[in-house]
Formats: sequence, structure tokens, C-alpha cells
Amino acid sequence: MGKKLRWKHPPQRPQKHRFPHQDSFDDALPSSAYSLPSKSEEEEEEEVDEEGPPLNDDRSIAAPSKFDLYQKSVQASSPKGDISYLQKFFLTYVGGRFPLHFQEDFCGTALLSTEWLRSDPRRTAIGVDLDVEALNWCLENNLNKVGSDGYSRLSLFHGNVLRPSEALLVQYKPEIALENLSLNDNNAGSNNSNDQECPISSIDTEEGILKRECSYPARDIVCAFNYSCCCLQSRKDLVVYFRHALDVLSKRGGIFAMDLYGGVSSERKLRLQRRFPGFLYVWEQEDFDIVNRTTRISLHFNIGKNRTIRHAFSYNWRLWSLPEIKECLEEAGFQSVHFWIREMPETDTEGDNRNSERYYASEDVKYEEHTFFQQADAWNAYIVGVANVS
Repeated sequence: MGKKLRWKHPPQRPQKHRFPHQDSFDDALPSSAYSLPSKSEEEEEEEVDEEGPPLNDDRSIAAPSKFDLYQKSVQASSPKGDISYLQKFFLTYVGGRFPLHFQEDFCGTALLSTEWLRSDPRRTAIGVDLDVEALNWCLENNLNKVGSDGYSRLSLFHGNVLRPSEALLVQYKPEIALENLSLNDNNAGSNNSNDQECPISSIDTEEGILKRECSYPARDIVCAFNYSCCCLQSRKDLVVYFRHALDVLSKRGGIFAMDLYGGVSSERKLRLQRRFPGFLYVWEQEDFDIVNRTTRISLHFNIGKNRTIRHAFSYNWRLWSLPEIKECLEEAGFQSVHFWIREMPETDTEGDNRNSERYYASEDVKYEEHTFFQQADAWNAYIVGVANVS
């Protein structure tokens, strides 16, 4: 007997859509490896069967949305923490004003953008992603929790971050948005997340409003989190992307922030897992090519005894080094580059649990700025590019 966690009713899984220009991306929603459990989290788990709660054998019941599972695992605790660090970086390197205007590239379900809006009613956000399914899922499941003004403060664009001016604004019907908000209010306290869902119109990729036709305040902060810059596998593309990020930053000063992982464990085959209420999250890293510094990452979700979503998200990544990122940011035109690094728990694969580790993050370990950092088994870093500061 092992541990099984509290079960929550899963939401409906949305239909799959694809954007025509995503040749170099397996899936438009990037992912993070290290959303780690603390000892206190483990102690709160309930003792039940190892495989999770039994599911109804009626296979007509919809599987949980992979986006919902992603947010509950990879992004379980990150949005508020990320925003806290972003504010700290902005005030440290720019200062003089409070950051209000935000852009989230590779945004997926734009969970970070919606949390940004929730943190201050004056704030605005823009999200860009290749996956229209993820963007529509945000409108149906995340943005309605911000409030009625959220739809006027967030703009989602369906397109490639290397060609942002060609991205198309995701359209939605205001009357449906209001109905969705009403459903959300009426079902407050309900445990059935499906009761809160309401269809919102998908974008028409044939015609629509291009990003270059829209006017927005200059961004105070642009970010690309969840290791999404690893999707860009050539130095040329990386510099092009950084220049696009620089172009939208405020002339009064702004920052670009991204994250990166590394360490000895990042350059070998690796399998990590973590339990959440109702499902098991598995990060799988295939063999590492030391010549091209590439690997393939897959995320799997095991749901109870009878269901597994294998390769829910898969990526072919180029694992960049910190010096390479710094050089590309400087070439793109950023004035200074700063590294904030945190050592992660070891992923030692010795013993009976080899290649399927359970490991813990210290709640006291914070990111700190470094100009020198000894190699470790695993580390995570925020990289901050500063622009337009006199």
C-alpha cells in the first residue's frame, strides 16, 4: 500500500487545434521540470492506495484536460512567486515606478498573465503562443476568474514569437464572456469545474486582427518562462527573439526575464515524478546529445488506475548555457544581464528507485544573484536582461 491523494472532479478536455507555422515546436505550451514538493506537502497527503482513486469504468466520462493537469503540477505554486521576483527585478534594475504592463511570450494558458491582472486592477497583459487551444482554454478557465474587466486588460495573440507582428488577436464574444463570468459567480463553492466552463469562439486563422495593427502601452516586463527559450534551437533565432522582446520594452526602462535549468543531471537520461491530488506527474528526459546540446522532454500524467496521458506535452529542446544566453542578449541590444540562481535537490539515481526519484525542495532556498556559481547536480536560474536605463 502506498499513498493516494484527494480526488477532484476533472474538467472537460478541449478539442485540438493547430497553427500553420509551428514546424519547430512539438507543442506550443512549454514546461518546467522542477515544481518541487516540500516535506510539509508530503506530510499532508492522505493514506490510500498507491495508484490513486478508482475511476468509474465508464470510458464515456471525459478525461481531464491536459492544460488543467499542467497548471496543477508544473505551475502549482509558480505564478505568484514568479510575479514577486519579476517585480523585484524591475525595481532593482529599473526602479522609479511600479511595473504595470506585462507581456508573456510562449504563454500557453496564460496563467501568469491572469495572475498579473489579479495582482493590481491597473495592470495590463499581452500573451503570445502558437497553440490556439491553450489560448482559448485560458479564456474559458483562467480569465473569467479575474473579473469583468479582465477581458479588456488581457490580449491573447495566436502566433510565433519569431514573427510577432503576424500574430492574430484571439477573438471572443463579449456576451459569452459575461455569461461565463455569471456561471463562475453562480457556481462559487462548487467542486465541479465543468459547471464553470462556457464555450468562447475560436480564432479564425484565415482573417483577423494582426498584432502589428494593435496599439498597446510599451511593456515594463517581457518574460519567457518554463524553459521555453530552449524551443529555439539556433543562435540566430534566439537573437531575433530577444530583439523582438527588446523592441516592445518601455523607453523609460524595462526588463526581459527568462528561466533556464542545468547541472549534471540535465545532461543525461532522467525520469522524475511527483504526486498531486488525483494524478501522478512524470517528467521524462531522453538521452542528451552533447554535440548539439539537444534532448527530448516529455510530460506524462497518470490518472488513477485506468488512465494515462502519455506525451501530453513533448519538446525537442536545445539546452543553452548561461554564457550563451548572456552573449545573445547583449548582441540583441540589452544593456546588462543578471543571473539569479538556485540550487535544486539532487536527482541521484542510485539504489532501488533509480530513474524514478522522489525528492524535496527546501522551502528556505531562495534565488540569489550570482556572478560565479559552482556546478551542481541540478540548478535553476532566472536570467534578467535590462534595457533603456540611463
